[in-house]
Amino acid sequence: MGKFPKNFYWGGATAANQFEGGWDADGKGISVADCCTRGDVGTPRMVTYKTKDGQILAKEMFGLTVEDEVEFGCFEGYDYPTHRAVDFYHHYKEDIALLAELGIKMFRFSINWTRIFPTGIEDVPNEAGLIFYDNVLTELEKYQIEPLVTLQHFEMPVGLVNKWGGWKDGRTIKAFEKYTRTVGERYKGRIKYWITINELNGIESGPWGSAGLATMDEQVIAIAAKHQFLASASAVQILHEIDSSNQIGNMMAFGLGYPNTSNPNDVLQTWRKFNDSYFPSDVQVRGYYPSYKLKEYERKGINIALTEKECQLLNKGTVDFVTFSYYMSNNVSADPNVIEDSKGNFMGGVKNPYLKASDWGWQIDPIGLRVALNYVYDRYQLPIMIVENGLGALDEVEEDGRIYDPYRIDYLRSHIQEMAKAIYEDGVDLIGYMAWGCIDIIAASTGEMAKRYGFIYVDFQDDGGGNGERFRKESFSWYQNVIRSNGEEV
Repeated sequence: MGKFPKNFYWGGATAANQFEGGWDADGKGISVADCCTRGDVGTPRMVTYKTKDGQILAKEMFGLTVEDEVEFGCFEGYDYPTHRAVDFYHHYKEDIALLAELGIKMFRFSINWTRIFPTGIEDVPNEAGLIFYDNVLTELEKYQIEPLVTLQHFEMPVGLVNKWGGWKDGRTIKAFEKYTRTVGERYKGRIKYWITINELNGIESGPWGSAGLATMDEQVIAIAAKHQFLASASAVQILHEIDSSNQIGNMMAFGLGYPNTSNPNDVLQTWRKFNDSYFPSDVQVRGYYPSYKLKEYERKGINIALTEKECQLLNKGTVDFVTFSYYMSNNVSADPNVIEDSKGNFMGGVKNPYLKASDWGWQIDPIGLRVALNYVYDRYQLPIMIVENGLGALDEVEEDGRIYDPYRIDYLRSHIQEMAKAIYEDGVDLIGYMAWGCIDIIAASTGEMAKRYGFIYVDFQDDGGGNGERFRKESFSWYQNVIRSNGEEV
């Protein structure tokens, strides 16, 4: 199959809350991620808050439900991994130089909303936050690395949550528009590729991180999702208005599922699971709510009160390209007696006996990436970027100071080979590939450092140890060669 298409974007991806640290530096406010404690493979992350009578409490991040009026925040005695993360805030020059040495053509990162508007409510942006991203862009420009910027990647201001409940309140749309216009105008001509909101389909399984919701109420979640769709559509229009050359994409977590058996009920249940993945993209790409979702709302008695004006906004604010994350696949069963024994990135399912799994139980399925690419391209017929893909694993530093990670190379190699088949055998218009956590970051689901994805090792540990030194792993030179050969040598 040879090389990948000319000008293919080989890259790496991060998110501010997992990467930057400097959680309260230079006027930055508290984000929803900053209130989440560290967990591990067997311990859930918790969200901390203060009750009206002054009690400090914590509840699990996934499935979070807090019925009383409380104040979410950060309190003494809790371990919040985002507060340091890997301290890109103070290492950005060094880190970007390493990415340049790696040879990446595109770097996906998120602007932390709370660096620009600390509570989300301010009228005047925080200049120090804007300057930080000015400096990051200057370093990327020095090495001719194209930025791909996510506006919201689980980092909404907790101030908006405490004031009016986050995305469940329509006023958050205006706050997001103000933020979008501020960064769009500030970085005009410096950022061409944008993503509005990360993994919007995660709102139903992880509403706290996605939307600042402390409830699992389906009516509230549906309204919050509508507000995010409207904000995304508005952001597309704002960024196009600022610079007609801006390209704006959506982002979905692609939950690939296979019927557990040939029972038609399993096939039907698998189709429904696909709809959970497709739903936000159907709105953001096509510009209207799909009929299957409206019927689901109708069955459940959910009323999203969609007005004609809102329908017009959705129709006018469609995206230019499609992006998704892909890590694994699972089997899907409609049989209530079949146990869901495979869990992962906001998705659960039944173990597939034909697949191996990572240290965290995520099933490794490179052919599934080819399947996903074909499904997405067939549905939308827009250019595609894979903006997250990678293997979270336990990396060991050897006595000679080196990190050997052939398991990561094997994972990435097999997925890249399937990408090539999707392009050259199937005709998919794939324009970019961002390896997730190209520099080690904390894991979103558990908050761990031990779950490492990067080509570059960061010496920070979950017990608070480490000096933050950066080391190249064995996979660094491998990916460097993949990029140098434009995918010809994997």
